Amino acid sequence: MSQKEIIASLPSHLRPFVEVQHYDRYTPRDHAVWRFVMKHLSDHLSRTAHPVYMEGLARTGIALDHIPSIDEMNDCLARLGWRAVVVDGFIPPAIFMEFQALKVLVIALDMRTVEHIFYTPAPDIVHESAGHAPFIVDVDYAEFLQRFGEIGMKAISTREDFELYEAVRHLSILKESPGSTPEEVAAAEAHLNELAARDTQPSEASLLTRLHWWTVEYGLVGEVEDYRIFGAGLLSSLGESRHCLDDKQVKKLPLTVNAVSTPYDITNEQPQLFVTKSCKHLSQVLEEFAASMCFKRGGAESLKKAVKAASVCTARYDSGVQVAGVFDEVLCDAVGNAIYLHTTGPSQVAFRDREIFGHGTEHHAEGFGSPIGLLKDFSRCLSHYTVDELKAHNIVVGETVRLEFLSGITVEGRLREIHRQEHLNLLLSFDDCTVTALDGRVLFDPAWGCYDMAVGGAIESVYGGTADRETYQLYKARPSTVTPQARHDEVLMALYQRIAALAPDDDAFAIHRECAAYPDEWLLRAELLVVAERAGDAKLLSALCDDLAAIRARRSDLGEVLELALATVPAAA
Repeated sequence: MSQKEIIASLPSHLRPFVEVQHYDRYTPRDHAVWRFVMKHLSDHLSRTAHPVYMEGLARTGIALDHIPSIDEMNDCLARLGWRAVVVDGFIPPAIFMEFQALKVLVIALDMRTVEHIFYTPAPDIVHESAGHAPFIVDVDYAEFLQRFGEIGMKAISTREDFELYEAVRHLSILKESPGSTPEEVAAAEAHLNELAARDTQPSEASLLTRLHWWTVEYGLVGEVEDYRIFGAGLLSSLGESRHCLDDKQVKKLPLTVNAVSTPYDITNEQPQLFVTKSCKHLSQVLEEFAASMCFKRGGAESLKKAVKAASVCTARYDSGVQVAGVFDEVLCDAVGNAIYLHTTGPSQVAFRDREIFGHGTEHHAEGFGSPIGLLKDFSRCLSHYTVDELKAHNIVVGETVRLEFLSGITVEGRLREIHRQEHLNLLLSFDDCTVTALDGRVLFDPAWGCYDMAVGGAIESVYGGTADRETYQLYKARPSTVTPQARHDEVLMALYQRIAALAPDDDAFAIHRECAAYPDEWLLRAELLVVAERAGDAKLLSALCDDLAAIRARRSDLGEVLELALATVPAAA
């Protein structure tokens, strides 16, 4: 499938987040950065990563000598039952998880700059493709990744989570943008640190993000004393993929669900990492955490978590009716059972993840409230009664109906409509309706208009986000670029291109002489160094080593990367 065909096959609310990869926009230097990173990563990871990694690179369409084409990747991923799309930098975590649940890998379009070759603060194509894609060839891992997406898109997040995401996104964009000032970066860092320092209880979403970090991003596999790398963050980092192997500096711990209690810092290398036994073990830990989540547990406590989150969540009745909105209140009886729920602001009522016609955010713009529980003298939930059975209980459209719940809540008004689907009563709509609690509190007044009552005996699930994501969209796609990219030096780009295309009998020394116009362009010389090594040209090797040594003497910030570039040249040691 082509990029456009894949985009067209996605749910409509996900399409705005997807871009089209215009391959010709990558510069020759971008490809040189890719080659340098992948050469040194593959040399190292062939010994330290899980054996599946090198096989996975080849089987997912990722070459070492050029930035991957998304079309090439999709040709390979299709055989594994997966797809890939490209995006412009950061996308909201819930959207990322939804893609993953659909077995779609999200690949950042951008290639990291030469200035950030060891570490990039923003998502880039190295991390997203060479980091995440290779292990898809392992069936157990692929199933774990998809399941993580399914669970992740259900996690309840808070307003604080979204503020933190926005702060990280903004800082990363500023750090990658050539037009950013030091003052702008410092202010963004201070704001992020301020948010991160807040003493708040972590949400389901933030705890699950920690588990994702310690497994998918920074996981090790094997035994604490004998492990291999599989986390994408490690696999795509020239520095941390090496530093993490130092057992004195980086503590290794066996992976359990307790990993969610360990926060992480994206700005520094991690002081500890967790080791999983296997991909099956990953899935076990994930399911253990999922069992504690509100989408599995439901009930009053889950509704209370939704209220505390102050973000859009969905509650599903045992009848299948779903109410989505910002929950601001849940009433409970003396033994803790939820008996009434209420949302504020735009809300939605749905069934089987599809909005019930006429019950979207326009109709429920101010919120939604409804009882939970069984009616007095009814042997089963009202949702299961036939129309004739309802008539036998004096529940007739066009007539005044009084419903008395076991909780003491009373609903009385003229029944306007019964909404039925799949032989179930889902919604009862009333005119001139009054809803009162046992203590006499008025929960709905006739002056407020039509009252729509959801039907259901209990809340069996509560989860983050909306019920029908197509009709009630929480997130909008936004470009990550805040300032225009600097114009490229065409002469320099041509030099990179000529080096990449050098034939064995070409005069590499002539190109080396042209490099003198760019005294600090170390990657240009590293590219030529590979050519000289391949040709066994000792004279050119010596000249290039001298150049790189001179750059290292001038630029202390390039010490580690230049050491890596020279490591394969015996004379440079």
